[in-house]
This record gives sequence, structure tokens and C-alpha cells, in this order.
Amino acid sequence: MQLVSLDWFVVFLYGLSALLVGLVFARRAGKGTQEFFLSGRKAPWWLLGTSMVATTFSTDTPNLVTDLVRSGGVSQNWMWWAFLITGMCTVFFYAKLWRRSGAFTDIGFYELRYSGGIAAFLRGFRALYLGVFFNVMIMASVTLAAIKIAGVLLGIGKYETVLIAGTVTVIYSATSGLWGVVVTDLLLFTIAMIGSIAAAYYSLAQPDVGGLAGLISHPALSGKLSLLPDFTDWRVALPIFIIPVAVQWWSVWYPGAEPGGGGYVAQRMLAARNEKDSMRATLWFNVAHYALRPWPWIIVALASLIVYPNLEAITARFPGIDPSIVRHDLAYPAMLVFLPHGLLGLVVASLAAAYMSTISTHLNWGASYIVDDFYRRFLYSQGDEHHYVRVGRISTVILIVLAGIVSLWLENALQAFQILLQIGAGTGLIFLLRWFWWRVNAWSELSAMIISFLVAVYFTLVREPLGFPTLHPSLKLVLGVAITTVVWLTVTLLTPPTDKATLQAFYDRIRPFNRGWRRAVQTGPTEGSLTAALVCWFLGSLVVYAALFGTGFLLYGRASLAAACFVVVVLAGAGLFRKLPLVGFE
Repeated sequence: MQLVSLDWFVVFLYGLSALLVGLVFARRAGKGTQEFFLSGRKAPWWLLGTSMVATTFSTDTPNLVTDLVRSGGVSQNWMWWAFLITGMCTVFFYAKLWRRSGAFTDIGFYELRYSGGIAAFLRGFRALYLGVFFNVMIMASVTLAAIKIAGVLLGIGKYETVLIAGTVTVIYSATSGLWGVVVTDLLLFTIAMIGSIAAAYYSLAQPDVGGLAGLISHPALSGKLSLLPDFTDWRVALPIFIIPVAVQWWSVWYPGAEPGGGGYVAQRMLAARNEKDSMRATLWFNVAHYALRPWPWIIVALASLIVYPNLEAITARFPGIDPSIVRHDLAYPAMLVFLPHGLLGLVVASLAAAYMSTISTHLNWGASYIVDDFYRRFLYSQGDEHHYVRVGRISTVILIVLAGIVSLWLENALQAFQILLQIGAGTGLIFLLRWFWWRVNAWSELSAMIISFLVAVYFTLVREPLGFPTLHPSLKLVLGVAITTVVWLTVTLLTPPTDKATLQAFYDRIRPFNRGWRRAVQTGPTEGSLTAALVCWFLGSLVVYAALFGTGFLLYGRASLAAACFVVVVLAGAGLFRKLPLVGFE
């Protein structure tokens, strides 16, 4: 598919807009690390929430959704829909605590919560583990999607894509800091939403598809449309729904859905003006991420099953594509070739926007770990703010180079998703409990991180783990969670607790619920109602899931079910806002 002058003009106009935003905020970002990494803690909630949504609106996300739908149907999306439970838990329990902590990064939390040399070691080690290793894996997955999209739409090879996309994004990110990232994300989110809706519209317009009615009734989609898996077959329901809802949401550390908040989500919460804005930003993020965005991607994925029923059909349509990257996730960019010129340029711009949004966020977030939690903390603490901004900019260049190299090794989006889930398996419970249980210590976190990584490496490299010729990824996940949880709980009980002075200072600063702290510190009056927070958590999740299902039923032509879902949205939403003041804020 060749872009014409009109398409290139649209792409150029988008690129120019992003560049101008970067230049506008370049001087402000250079004032110091507070501005470069946290926007001076003055960003409004709607901008921060939209930035989170734009970051998760990556080039690999529609590819992953397409991979899931083509492999097992719409219900496969519960592998990530289940993370809404985590997200809403963060909104009503943790958002205010993060902002109250006043930490520079979520890694800086460790020396607020824990004591001694082990706390300092954990901070430095995890800064490199997450900021470099984990972060590079995420960016590599995003870059892999860019490689596939560029190969299909532009006919560009993977090496050229990595070089061009990485260079443009790193210049923009290193120049503008977090202010430039979050402001540009507002533009990127708008363009990306328009692009995804346009892709869905023209996918439905294909003669083989026959519109929405033709799509829903097409025999190729038999068994693919259900929003829930077949619960009569545990082999299907267990990995798709039961494990994600019962285990995965609380046990797995995954970027953008960290139990208790973390990573770039924590960065946005820490950048908020106050506790209320921190909560509002994460609430808007979860509503938009799970209720607003998925269906255009799902429609494209379903239509692709008709247009490209198998991988051979994709290969035949694009014979010049590198065979090593022809997987089901390639079907999403393969559907974009049907867009008319002009709109094709807008969709290419939207995908470039999605790529830039995610990569720029991860570069800024990862660099904040390297600069504040490793370089300044352990290597050189005497520099001025301009020095640390320069180190941050150098770090962004190093990170993008590493991500480009790793992206050339990956093959598909689902592969990267499963690797990241496995690496973080079993660590999530610590991130939930450390705010509310005094006995969790630095050794708990270190042991969980190490054992979860070793288990992931074992399951990845050993052909017959535990003597089984094949072991489903979901079973590997559960085993990883079980092993990691047993290890870190044992280590916690066998190692000394954090000293009482540190625990008291942390409690006084954070003011969490008293339960779980009374044996270790002098507690005070509880701020907010635990019952109200639990009710808001349930109602918030119900609102989003009802909206998600209601939209799906509406598209499927099942009006009565759609209406019932939207009634639930209204009633649960009203209850949520009535209970919200009882959760407790400054």
C-alpha cells in the first residue's frame, strides 16, 4: 500500500504539531528534574488521565487485541479486561496515598517504607530492573508492532523502521520532558481514537464483510463473538476468565495495571496537583481504557477473520513481508490497507501518535528511575538540576537503542505479553499489602522479584518444565504465583521487620487504614471509610464492565441486553458518586 501526497501531508502535519509542542515545553522541562519528570506537580487530572490512556493506546495494543480475537474469540480479551479490577482498586485505595507520599518516583517509595542498606539496595536494583530491563521489553513490544505496521503500510524494512521511529521519538521525548509528553498525549489520543474508529468503519465496509449485520452473522465468526468463555469447558474458561479474574489481577505486575499503582501510572499520580486530582486522573484512565477504546479494535479483528481467514492469506496479500513476523497480530495493520487516501494518512499518523505516546512515556519514566533512583542516589549526588536533566536525556537515548535491538528478536505481541506477565507473576500481592501491613519488608520485595524472574526464565528456556511436554501459559502463571508467594511470605516471616522509627514515620506521612499497623506503630484517627472504599471499588468496576458489555450488545444488535447494561451504568454510577466523599481526601 503506497501513501500518496495527501497522506504524507497529513502525516507531516501531525509530526509538525508534535514537534511544536516539544519545542514549546523544552525550556520549561530543562529547569530541573521536578519539571522534566513530574511537570512541577501542577498537571490537571484530565490531562494526566488522558496521558495514561494515550500511553496504553500503543501500536502493539490493537495488534494484541487482534491476536487474542483471532486466536480464541472476543472473550480472550479477559486476559487484559481483568486488570480493570486492579485499576479500580488503585483509584479508591492507593491514588491518594501515592500523592500523599510526595515521592519523586514510585521506586523512591522504598526508602520511605523500608530501612537499612537493604532498602537502598532494593531501590537501586529495582530502578535498573524496571527502568531498564522491564522497560526495554515493553518498548521492544511496541516497536515490534511499529515494524509490522510500517512493513504493511509503507513497505519499510524492520531495520529502517527501528532507526527512523526511534530517532524521531527520542528527540521529541528528550527535549520536552513530562509536560511535553502529557500535553502531546491529548493530541495523540484524539488522533488515535479517530484512526481506530475509521479503521473499524472501513473494515465493516468491505464487500466480504457486509457491514455490521454481515459481520455478526458471518459463519467465519461462529463461536468468536461471545463476551464470556464457554464455562462448560474448563480448558477454555480457566485460562481466559477464571485465572485472570481470580488470580492474575492481584498477583501480577504488568505495566499500566500494577497492583496498587506503579510505573508511569504512579508517575502521573505523583505529578497531580493534589490527592483528589490523583484519584480523578486514575478513574478517568480506567473508564476510557476499558470502556471507551476496545470495540473499534475488536471490530477490526473480527472483520480480519473474514478477509484474512488464516496466516497464508496474509502472506499472499503481502508477499514482501518478512516471514518471521507473520503472525495473527499482523492482521490489524493488514486491514488498514482498505482505507481511502487522506484518511489512510490520518490512520498512519494515529499509529505514529500511538507509538510516540507510549515510547515517550516509557523513556521519560525509565529515565526518571535511572537518574533519581540510581545515578543521583548512588553515583553522583552533588550535581545541579541541569546536570541531572542532561543525564536524563542521555538515558533516553540509551533506552531507545536497547529497545530497538530487542524488538528485532520478538515475533508477536502475545509472546511479549505472556513473557511480561510471567516475569511479574506473584509479586502483585506485595504491592497491595505493603501500604497496609507493617510486617512486609524490603526482603519480601527482593525475594519476590528474584524468584519470579527465575521462574519465568525457567518456564521460558526449559522445553519440558516440571516434566510436562506442554504447559499452558496460564498454568505457568499460576505456578509462578504460587511459588513466588510462598517464597516471599516465608522470607518475610524469617527476616527482621523494618525498624519502628521508619514505620512510624511512614504511617504518619501516609495515614493509611489502621488495620495492619496497630501492632507496630502509634496509630491515629482513620481518614476515610474502608467500607466506602470497598463499595466504590465494586461500583466503579461494575460501571465500566456494564458499559463495555452494553456497547458490545448494542453492536451485536441485542438492544434489550444493551439497555439493561446501560441502566446498570446509570444506577451504579449514581451510587458511586454518592459514596465517593466518604473515601476520604485532604
